[in-house]
Amino acid sequence: MKNDLLKIGQLAQIVGVLPSTINYYTNEGLLKSDGRSQGGYRLYKKVKAIKQIKRIQFLKDKKRLRIDEIKKVIKR
Repeated sequence: MKNDLLKIGQLAQIVGVLPSTINYYTNEGLLKSDGRSQGGYRLYKKVKAIKQIKRIQFLKDKKRLRIDEIKKVIKR
């Protein structure tokens, strides 16, 4: 189960965004962390987080939605 969890830096590297982008998405409520490491780092479930970030990026880049619009789409 632990292997399923990634720190922000690991997740950022996989999806090709900056760690600050993941922090921003988390703080905006677009991405939920799935716990904390012993060191206090946010942890994300690998498959779920990658899928969600790709969805956010698609809505932002391809559909040209603003963050407030993306929030509405995601919360449906």
